Amino acid sequence: QVQLVETGGGLVQAGGSLRLSCAASGRTSSIYAIGWLRQVPGKEREFVATITWTDSDTSYAESVKGRFTISRDSAKDTVYLQMNHLKPEDTAVYLCAARPGAYYNYRSWGQGTQVTVSS
Repeated sequence: QVQLVETGGGLVQAGGSLRLSCAASGRTSSIYAIGWLRQVPGKEREFVATITWTDSDTSYAESVKGRFTISRDSAKDTVYLQMNHLKPEDTAVYLCAARPGAYYNYRSWGQGTQVTVSS
């Protein structure tokens, strides 16, 4: 079992920056990739970015490319999401999740952290 804890959300003005952290614990050897997703009430959960646990290969949603950067600190078993040039439409609850293989769904989820971008 993998446990994930997100931190770093908050309120920021449009154009500002935030860095989210996702700390993993438990059976981290079972992790293939960590993803960041976001949820707005009444809308479907949206993929934001992902990074593979071993090789740190990354992938981004088109809506955040060039503004967000996902990275990993292997010594701390922590994945970061650096968010720059934030827009009001980035407002959401951000969740990190772990999946055990390339073709598996996300199986472990954090509790989420609120990001609010004011205009």
